[in-house]
Amino acid sequence: MILIYLANSALLLFNVIYYREFTDFMTINVIFGYSSVSNGLSTSSSALLTPKDIIFAVDLLLILGLILTKAIKFDKRPIPKLSALAMTSFALFFMTFNLTLGEISRPQLLGRTFDRAYLVKYLGLDFFTVYDGLKTAKTNQARNEANSADLNKVINFAQEHYAKPNEQMFGVAKGKNVIVIHLESFQQFLINYKLNDQEVTPFLNSLYNSKQTYSFANFFNQVGQGKTSDAENMLETSTYGLPQGSLFSTLGSENTFQAAPAILNQEAGYTSAVFHGNVGSFWNRNDVYKNMGYQYFFDASYYDTSAERLSEYGLKDKYLFHDSVKYLEQLQQPFYTKFITVTNHFPYTLDSADADFPAANTGEASVDNYFVTAHYLDQAIETFFNYLKKSGLYDNSVIILYGDHYGISDSRNLKLASLLGKSASTWSDFDNTQMQRVPFMIHIPGQENGGVQTQYGGEIDVLPTLLHLLGINSSAYLQFGTDLFSKEHDQTVAFRNGSFITPKYTVVSGTIYDNQTGAVVTHPSKVVSDYLAEQKQKVRTELSLSDTLNTKNLLRFYVPAHFTPVDPSLYDYKKQFERLKALNSKLGAKSKSLYSKNKHKSTVDDYPNEEDSLNQDNTNNQANSTDNSQTETSQEESTASDSSASTSSTAAPALYATSGNTSTPPTE
Repeated sequence: MILIYLANSALLLFNVIYYREFTDFMTINVIFGYSSVSNGLSTSSSALLTPKDIIFAVDLLLILGLILTKAIKFDKRPIPKLSALAMTSFALFFMTFNLTLGEISRPQLLGRTFDRAYLVKYLGLDFFTVYDGLKTAKTNQARNEANSADLNKVINFAQEHYAKPNEQMFGVAKGKNVIVIHLESFQQFLINYKLNDQEVTPFLNSLYNSKQTYSFANFFNQVGQGKTSDAENMLETSTYGLPQGSLFSTLGSENTFQAAPAILNQEAGYTSAVFHGNVGSFWNRNDVYKNMGYQYFFDASYYDTSAERLSEYGLKDKYLFHDSVKYLEQLQQPFYTKFITVTNHFPYTLDSADADFPAANTGEASVDNYFVTAHYLDQAIETFFNYLKKSGLYDNSVIILYGDHYGISDSRNLKLASLLGKSASTWSDFDNTQMQRVPFMIHIPGQENGGVQTQYGGEIDVLPTLLHLLGINSSAYLQFGTDLFSKEHDQTVAFRNGSFITPKYTVVSGTIYDNQTGAVVTHPSKVVSDYLAEQKQKVRTELSLSDTLNTKNLLRFYVPAHFTPVDPSLYDYKKQFERLKALNSKLGAKSKSLYSKNKHKSTVDDYPNEEDSLNQDNTNNQANSTDNSQTETSQEESTASDSSASTSSTAAPALYATSGNTSTPPTE
């Protein structure tokens, strides 16, 4: 009992010290990995201690004193078995009860494990440590079972599945900066959509319809339980997420990756960085990004996270873009950067000061407010684009925008149906699958051959497409996606649950739907049956091989030519701003950062100050409210005459699009 008590106290103290340095909790691998612990604690542990930490030892000293003074006496009699059983049962009951409460507050707490902080918060440090130990043992067992035969199967599939680049598109963005904008929970139906005759996302609409943008009307999210992290994984590695849980959280700390940051750095000298206004441990990003080769990761610790600047999942988007400029301008060019937005996230709540778009009126708050937060995101991106143009970064950059996953879940689609010109009574699994479309846009300033693309694809296809646009052949890497511009591109889109979609058919749980009509195909021809059976088998093989690659960490055995495996110990996400400025100073005239090119003058002033902008918006909103109240009476009669009309006048989106300009979905 004394040894357990001492060990538990030590575990608590070491985690406090570790958390102060890394904003994370110690995993089993960290505890037993001497290098990780020594690098993280040995040189700074004393500096991280504070006087109040004496509280962790007070109880030990008190108990020791009571034992020495014999105020506590040892009873050598064994505990009765019935009492031991009762206490154990009592403890297990309360542990289960606590776990149940945790699952109620945070569904899929153990299944997704997207943040170690949540596990500790809801279940406690001891529970987390035991759980992490069991998970680590399971992962290690899978890795120990790895063999060359598994790797050969993956290599053969990747080589056979590879699609050579389109000669007209290969290298069109060579040498340009890459800016990826992660559109949180953003679905394709929002593009060109009008609510009450008002465009929800006017700026994104202008990008989508621009000839400088390659926009994809039939692009799908392919995430599983990992959701946002699954989308990131596919974007960066062209491998799928796991069938259960998040790859980032489950395997990300130990896995070997051949991801976009490392590939671009080694192939073309790119600097890489991520900007995200949430804590670094969320989705285990602070570990995964190092394994991917991200050189810089600016998380919440690099931003002003005052309460009024935060949404439920981190820094509001307008502040994220604005406050990231001082870091962005210091990066050496060319750079590969990713901005992860969060404001357009369930439950889609937004302060009245930030909301200047009317909500829908379906009766479901999360559906109604979805349009409000999407409009806010649109404004944030427009302001950021204006900065890029004013600062001079715009012309030398390719900007990628993509939706990570659905925003309105299947269970709430029935509330959304009427706004899409559909009937809730006839809504089907086919409609749910079509709603998995998300935007994917590649904006290349100076290009005039863009426009809406109709080929089918998904998030798994982003990396090979990007590499080819930058003039880097993807054939050396083990990837499951194919170049969207290639004539050999595989247009069958696999979903994590085994369902799939082709340009003509959607197959969900064995049921075949015709994409043009949405009708069930009850008696397919032999040609169609054989084709879909072949596609089904390919999807199963593809998902299975990706799972094998990741769960057994097979990439540790595969090193492409001219590629050096990433060493995560080389990356440190502390004091990055200081290091960037020191690097600019060291390079002097050779520095290629925007800050240096701008004669060591910051471009932060080129960006509108969001606090001033929001204050002005508040003033305008209040003025508008006053004006509206003065005219409300005179408009009352005309409003009443329209009361029988729908409160949400809409322009139906391209829900079943085969081209980006479909304005009205076909009736069923």
